[in-house]
Amino acid sequence: MSGLILKLSPKERVLINGAVIENGDRRSRLAIVTPDANILRLRDAIHPEDAKTPVRRVCYAVQLVLSGDTDKVEARQQLLRSIEELSQVFVDADSRKHLDIASHALVQDDHYKCLKALRALLPREERLLAASH
Repeated sequence: MSGLILKLSPKERVLINGAVIENGDRRSRLAIVTPDANILRLRDAIHPEDAKTPVRRVCYAVQLVLSGDTDKVEARQQLLRSIEELSQVFVDADSRKHLDIASHALVQDDHYKCLKALRALLPREERLLAASH
């Protein structure tokens, strides 16, 4: 996570290494310089009851690593398998690019980048699920 810059809106909350931090009344910028810090923007968090679709479940699993609730080493293999399963459904070039970024980020322990890449698939998943109903 070295070099991560968080731009926070007024009153925005972020989870850093298990502690919830709330921003003040003005926009601010935090530079996270500690490598391997567990960071999760709470506005982007997927709640357990909302992890009902394949992409949301994988995002939620990565989120658990970011929040420190799951060990990254223990989760890595299952997450890589899950990303591989998603690649069986998301076959277009742009989706493949996001899945490739996610798997490479995961291997390099950059869970924030992995989650960001996977979240890019959420609108596509929504469209696919809507079309199938």
